[in-house]
Amino acid sequence: MDNLTFTNSILLVEGLKVTPQSSQPVFIMFLLAYVFAMITNAGLIFLISTDKNLHEPMHFLFCNLPLNDIIGTTVVMPRLLQDILRETSERFISYVECVVQAYFVHIFTVACHYVLMIMAFDRYVAICNPLRYTAIMTNKMVIVLSAIAWSLAILLVTIMLGLTIRLSHCRYKIENPFCDNASLFKLSCENVSINNVFGLVYTVVVFIMSALSIFVTYVKIATVCVTSKNKALNSKAIKTCSTHLAVYLIMLISGATFIFLHRFPEYSDNRKLASIMFHVVPPGLNPLVYGLQNKEIRQKVVKLWSRKK
Repeated sequence: MDNLTFTNSILLVEGLKVTPQSSQPVFIMFLLAYVFAMITNAGLIFLISTDKNLHEPMHFLFCNLPLNDIIGTTVVMPRLLQDILRETSERFISYVECVVQAYFVHIFTVACHYVLMIMAFDRYVAICNPLRYTAIMTNKMVIVLSAIAWSLAILLVTIMLGLTIRLSHCRYKIENPFCDNASLFKLSCENVSINNVFGLVYTVVVFIMSALSIFVTYVKIATVCVTSKNKALNSKAIKTCSTHLAVYLIMLISGATFIFLHRFPEYSDNRKLASIMFHVVPPGLNPLVYGLQNKEIRQKVVKLWSRKK
């Protein structure tokens, strides 16, 4: 059967294995996590965009992170919540919907790295070149950095999925709780070596780029802090950099757990759960980590909360 026929076909999503007795508690748990992530991330974007005192390059760049978290959790959770309440034999999705979901799943994954890279650059300029910060980190620079981060993510994911959707398909089962690139090209009976190689190279390059850039940035920041006798500068560096590093480590550990479990087929159920948690844990924790650690945002949240009382 040709590719056109399969493009309009219906696929079966394996989903998360839950017993009838546990389906409702699991549904409620994931629903609460989704609602919490949406409210906190949307709240941060609203707070930063409406409060003029927060209209700084650091905060504007940070807005990319909650925006990406909203994409990452929304592209997976609503569909997953529906599937939890369905029988495993009734978890259908069209091929087109599957491709769209896979596209935004990978946009979320790649954009995480690039957004944290441009945030690291902002911290580097602020701490290592404080006198030139306002001259370098203009509104135009914020827009350019944000555009580069999203453009690179879109370009890489478009190429990767472009290599996948060209394939014909002979299978119909998505062996994952949601659609991603690997699940899609595994539907094909053709040679998928190119897809495997590109996927591996793409993963390694993105990881090395983000890890290396953040490592170099923090080495330079640490060097400035060690050589500087300015206690105020050092205190500022520790607070802002610890927040950024915590967010990066949350993303890295969540993603690494999922990738590590991929290598052990006997832990497929754990891998599926880990892949879901990658779309739940970072979007839920990032606003808390950033909001609680950032003095300006924390004060605004406390002020708004006291007004309501």
